[in-house]
Amino acid sequence: MNDKYYELTMTFKDEGFVDFIADFVANIGGDGLEFGDNHITVRSENDLTYIQEAVDSLVGTLGGTIEIEYDMQEKKNQDWVNTYQKSVQPIEVGKFYIYPSWNEAKEGKINIKIDPTLAFGSGHHATTFSCLEAIESHVQKGDRVLDVGCGSGILGLAARKLGATVELCDTDPISVDSCEENFKLNAQEYEELWEGSANQAKGLYDVVIANIIVDVLKFIVHDLTEVTAKGGILILSGILDKKESQVTEVYANLELVERKQQDEWVTLVYKK
Repeated sequence: MNDKYYELTMTFKDEGFVDFIADFVANIGGDGLEFGDNHITVRSENDLTYIQEAVDSLVGTLGGTIEIEYDMQEKKNQDWVNTYQKSVQPIEVGKFYIYPSWNEAKEGKINIKIDPTLAFGSGHHATTFSCLEAIESHVQKGDRVLDVGCGSGILGLAARKLGATVELCDTDPISVDSCEENFKLNAQEYEELWEGSANQAKGLYDVVIANIIVDVLKFIVHDLTEVTAKGGILILSGILDKKESQVTEVYANLELVERKQQDEWVTLVYKK
């Protein structure tokens, strides 16, 4: 263990971008990731300057619309990795039991192993939690499922373990790699996994899941609805309650069958 570690804190003017950037950051590096309503903290024994540079580059490609303040500090190492791992507890969401690799699976549950230090999407965030609830309610054995913006792959893994065939995609190539590794970690198989979005999907799906930010949900509304089969289910999440009307407006041609809210986060379930 090194005698020091680095800590990078990113504070956001608009909290709606925290999940989006956390997804990106957790999949490109850092040994520990924590986030709150308006900030993300990354820790590593390696210099984290490259994280800041990568985020700045991403923000640049989005037209500089995300305002972030950075604070980089060098701190004395007191085995924070072990402390962090002890702080991450397994969680239960209905039939699902989400746990890190340093814990044991739980008998009688659908176990999903995800290391939150390796990829965002460990079930602890309200959006992921609500999506898992929706998946349990709406995914049936034999369904064809598409997970758009798959991140760690946790939602696709949940659908797969319920007996669905699963395809996944993400515009971030590192998220695609992370998703692949997590499927291997859980000894599960997917049908297709690609870098990109729903516009590259082939055919129709019984269930389409998109846990991403509101701006993207609005931008790809036609892609998501077109790949959803008639009578199929579309699960949308990553929606701050104050921006919910922006989503319901563009998806108004679908039937809203369920609305879930946890804290300030909303998940909407539509039927086509």
